Amino acid sequence: MPSKSEKKIKCVIWDLDNTIWDGVLIEDDEITLRGEALDIIKTLDERGILQSIASKNEYDIALEMLRKFNIDEYFLYPQIGWGAKSSSVKSIAESINIGMDTIAFVDDQAFERAEVIFALPEVLAIDVVDLSSILDMPEMNPRFITEDSRIRRKMYMDDMRRNDIEKNFEGPQDEFLASLGMKVTINPVGEDDLKRVEELTVRTNQLNSTGYTYDYEELDCFRESAKHKFFIAELSDKLGTYGKIGLILIECHDELWNIKLLLMSCRVMSRGIGTILINYILSLAKESNVAVQAEFVPTNRNRMMYITYVFAGFREIGKTDGITILQNDLTNIQPIPDYVDLA
Repeated sequence: MPSKSEKKIKCVIWDLDNTIWDGVLIEDDEITLRGEALDIIKTLDERGILQSIASKNEYDIALEMLRKFNIDEYFLYPQIGWGAKSSSVKSIAESINIGMDTIAFVDDQAFERAEVIFALPEVLAIDVVDLSSILDMPEMNPRFITEDSRIRRKMYMDDMRRNDIEKNFEGPQDEFLASLGMKVTINPVGEDDLKRVEELTVRTNQLNSTGYTYDYEELDCFRESAKHKFFIAELSDKLGTYGKIGLILIECHDELWNIKLLLMSCRVMSRGIGTILINYILSLAKESNVAVQAEFVPTNRNRMMYITYVFAGFREIGKTDGITILQNDLTNIQPIPDYVDLA
């Protein structure tokens, strides 16, 4: 497992008092926003790093102050109350659906940082006195800033709207999905996609069939290889775009296609995209009269991908060097749902 120094941070969780602003909200008459913090918040947002709040404060008063400073929109699932900061951090991680080892927590109080680290040792805790160096930290610098990076916060905010609509929707899941007007686009990976493709392989752990990661140059070789098929999937609906959310890498032999990598953004877990991608490949394979296998490397986070394969008709035929080999006999390819526009 990569060390903390090698991990890229996906979400920075901020304290408020004497961290984002100078002063203690419920004690001081004057509260001033730290210009340095504001610059960092905006820069992290531009880099595609999500942000939230874990603060011991009165919720309504703190939120009003964030609105006064015009920065409330930067923070997803803010946790403002009087519980333990570790509980707040855990709640945010679960809401965003990311691992603890991709979270940084910024607080001026040594006690609060220690409490979070004790309960959640994978979290990177940062003292506010080190604020000026945050943007230079390797963990805060993705190799590429893609179009998906720049709009990541907006895409998560759209997801929050979808989730609210889904909670209040009365009817079967299929009817809700049909109401979204989903459009899935699957295309061969182009040169312009490579930065996002590398980003997906680095960022996606949960819905990743093998966990294989490749650098930009390797991905470019796959793109140009006659022995590989390499697809990228994009999803949108009536509320906006999810961005480029899925990858399929297939190693092609004369009579066999081997799926080396299937991954999806965790934001589309409940949209049935995995099944759509798999059955798209199965249909192509049947047209080409080739057999289909898939590699699966189990981790403590990707069991959902194994279940997706099984639901699509794959069965285990062997294991080698920690890799489970799955096979599909192409006899039960599921049609794309009528409510999905596949392009």
